[in-house]
Amino acid sequence: MESSATVWLRYDQLLFYAACVSHCWSVCLCVCVCLEGRLSRRRAGGGGGGGMRLGSSWRWQLSRAMRQALRWCRLCRRRNVGRVGGGGGRLGGRLSALWRYSRLLLRSLYYNSLTDSDTLLDCAFEPVYWIVDNVTRWFGVVFVCLVVLLTSSVVIIVYLFVLPTIVGTYPLHWIAWHLCCGHWLLLLVVFHYYKATTTSPGHPPKDKRDVPSVSVCKKCITPKPPRTHHCSICSVCVLKMDHHCPWLNNCVGHLNHRYFFSFCLYMTLGCMYCSISSRNLFLEAYSAIETSFQATPPDSSPRESVAHKCIIFLWVLTSSVAVALGGLTLWHAKLISRGETSVERHINRKEARRLQEKGKVFRNPFHHGRLNNWKLFFGVETRRHWLTRVLLPSSHPPSGDGIMWDCTFTRSDPMAI
Repeated sequence: MESSATVWLRYDQLLFYAACVSHCWSVCLCVCVCLEGRLSRRRAGGGGGGGMRLGSSWRWQLSRAMRQALRWCRLCRRRNVGRVGGGGGRLGGRLSALWRYSRLLLRSLYYNSLTDSDTLLDCAFEPVYWIVDNVTRWFGVVFVCLVVLLTSSVVIIVYLFVLPTIVGTYPLHWIAWHLCCGHWLLLLVVFHYYKATTTSPGHPPKDKRDVPSVSVCKKCITPKPPRTHHCSICSVCVLKMDHHCPWLNNCVGHLNHRYFFSFCLYMTLGCMYCSISSRNLFLEAYSAIETSFQATPPDSSPRESVAHKCIIFLWVLTSSVAVALGGLTLWHAKLISRGETSVERHINRKEARRLQEKGKVFRNPFHHGRLNNWKLFFGVETRRHWLTRVLLPSSHPPSGDGIMWDCTFTRSDPMAI
């Protein structure tokens, strides 16, 4: 058993060394360029500002690895230059010394007794994570502009082509219903999207030391209260973090979770309203476009052609968004009913599976019942709040401060802690 464990340990170490070497050389050019530019700026500034922060980021670790690797290459080149006149035994000894130096280098940089396959994958994919985080951060502005542009185009098409048809052909009560419902949905969509993008999700206080915490963030090196997680894109811990939404260019957390869900809900309802209201116009526009490809197309003015294309664009866009965003809204509604966030959903599933293997039952301590979960989420305290805080725009703060949470379990509950 000991020999097999030793062989497996060596095999694991060899795989680890190979992955580290490929990882270092794959980013050699990028790191060397960044390091050269940083050193040149530091020399130009007279060396002020202090030294590089040790262990502050993976880029510093890679720059250190590249410097050691370049030193190894220089040592190889010197050995090759002085090889003339040397014997084969001396060459073997030099190669053996270089191999031992490489092993010591990799061990000192990456390896320890707690290393496993997850650590290996995290180390290998760290540049990929860094690229994804930075691309998402910079493209968030593009996504927000895209949302504003598409929503504005839908509103313009409705005002130019759909509403005139409704006013000219529908009865008076249907006209009043369309005007009220359409503008009510538009007001709620604009309000909740603006609040979701501009409201901070909430962060744990850094100047207080008496904050209750369950762990310490490995990135921020600060205490983390319950339900708090670190966002790698924003580089900060977020209270009751759900996820980072690129369409908002903001994290979804304790203070803006209600705005995010309300935006998804009312945007889905608005897209369904536009899709259903323009269904007859879409069928007429589609048949008109089909007849235009015949051998003798009917005569149509440029305004009618533009109107047909705009109606088709409106119906296809709103129908697609209603299906996609509707699925996302249902998923978040399910999470809210269970008193979970997207991050906690994955954590709770793993914990439930782990406890099930031990014959125990996992209970979510933040689950207060479906109706109570919705009341806490929307901040509903009286019946009147369902109208003033849910069906109408409201900027009231959420329940609680995001640091202290009421738990539902007691000592008699079969929950493992």
